[in-house]
Formats: sequence, C-alpha cells, structure tokens
Amino acid sequence: MRRLAVLFWLALSTAALALDPTEMLDDPRLEAQARELDHALRCVVCQSESIASSNAQWAVDARRLIREQVAAGQTNEQVVDFFVERYGEFVLMTPRVSGSNWMLWAAGPLMFLLAIGIGVGYLRGRSRAPAVADGSLSDAETRRLREIMDE
Repeated sequence: MRRLAVLFWLALSTAALALDPTEMLDDPRLEAQARELDHALRCVVCQSESIASSNAQWAVDARRLIREQVAAGQTNEQVVDFFVERYGEFVLMTPRVSGSNWMLWAAGPLMFLLAIGIGVGYLRGRSRAPAVADGSLSDAETRRLREIMDE
C-alpha cells in the first residue's frame, strides 16, 4: 500500500513539474490559449502524452515555442499548422478528419455496422431454416428396434 502511495505521489509530482513557472505568460488569456495548445499537441519523444504533461526536452522547447508564437499574436490554427508542417499530423493528439484520415475515422463505425449486418443475416437465416424433426421413431423403426433388442 505504501509503495502505491509513493508511485501515486511521483506521478502527480512529475505531471505538476511539466510546466515550469518561468515558461508561463504574464497575460492570463494568452496563457490559457497556450495551455489549450499544450494539450492539443503530442510529444514526439514520448508519443503517448501531450506536451503539457511531458518532461522531455522536446516538449519543453515546444511549450516555449508555443508561448512565443501566442505572444506574437498567432492564432491556435496557425500554431497548430506550424507544428503539423514540421512533424506531420502525428503531432496532433486528435488527428484531423481529412485526406486519408477519413478512412481511419470511418473504419470503427463501418466495422460495427458490418458486424450488426452479419448478426442480423445469421439470425434471419436461422429463423428460415427448416424445422428439425422431433426425433421420434416411426412405427416401422420402433418394431425393428424391438426385434433387435429381443434377440
């Protein structure tokens, strides 16, 4: 239990240290815009977390670059386009639905609909199947069975 508490504390402390106070902008509105961008972009070193929670040097540099661009008056779209131009759409935490990405976005719902269609087709096929005989023997079969049993 104590080990779990220590791991939890370490996780919280590393996440809290991701943004250095010296990186923050003085204007709260601009800082809020920069933090929104921090959460929208993926760390290319860590690959599984946003630059807001990453302590990798690349993420630190990216956060500073974002704040420089926001302070210079760049819009969110312009900053995102800047990073996408250099690192590709992989840098986005939520990829855009455009180009070849639409197929990835559509694959999940299409597979779900395909599975429902197959399931409905299977159930309809079962309901149309001829009924299986009740398994009782005819009179001739019953007599022959008795003959065999009496031997």
